[in-house]
Amino acid sequence: MQKPHRHDDLELNYVVSGSLDYLFGGSPLQVKQGQIAVFWGATPHRLVDDEIPADSDNCWVHIPLATVFGWGLPDSNLSDLLTDRPIVLPAEAAGRDVESMFTSWLTDLDGSDTEQFALLEIHALVRRLLHYHLMHDARRTLDGEDSRLHNDGMQHVVQMARFTVANFRSNISPADIARATHLNPNYAMTLFRETVGTTLGKYLTRCRIAEAQRLLLTTSMNTAEIAHAAGFGSQSNFYAHFTRDTGLSPSAYRHTFG
Repeated sequence: MQKPHRHDDLELNYVVSGSLDYLFGGSPLQVKQGQIAVFWGATPHRLVDDEIPADSDNCWVHIPLATVFGWGLPDSNLSDLLTDRPIVLPAEAAGRDVESMFTSWLTDLDGSDTEQFALLEIHALVRRLLHYHLMHDARRTLDGEDSRLHNDGMQHVVQMARFTVANFRSNISPADIARATHLNPNYAMTLFRETVGTTLGKYLTRCRIAEAQRLLLTTSMNTAEIAHAAGFGSQSNFYAHFTRDTGLSPSAYRHTFG
């Protein structure tokens, strides 16, 4: 990872041995042996070193954010996942041997008949981790009216995120997202930025770029088709946003990672 990158997936990292040193949104983060990191990949992140250290053994899995929203997680869980800082937990939070789970998923995800086994187990693991985090997070000290206001605001943010994930392929704007969730656009954009750490417009663009990345790597569609399918208004708009956010042109991205 020579440059910070981002993606619109939920990422799980488990460090079996050694450690991983990240720059996450410009801030240092170390995930140590026996720890699990859970984070939304939309925040730019990279390893401090260009490569994973030779003495480090790690497991990771990416789950599309649309899949995560389909799980019906409580708003409190989604609020934790949508922030711009990872959740780092001890392996005991998983409730079972983490490395064996990742090993079994490699086999399950390689066959259509067993893929659902892995997806169900990943869903259950994320719920266990978020429950553990909820029970052990010392920062959860809000009560009374402050708590109610916090929860109301987060509910609005989750509604905006859900609507964006479901509709980013259409010709929508941040103002459309605000109106769909019955909020004043200025208030909605401020609330989203303060809660998630990015603007609603950037979040919308990230969803579209993540879809374009997926289509570049999994289909033979040309860039004009991908621009339309991912929700960009034009091929030039797609090219400008994609190149700025990934550091590569769409064709170079397909050639490098496809």
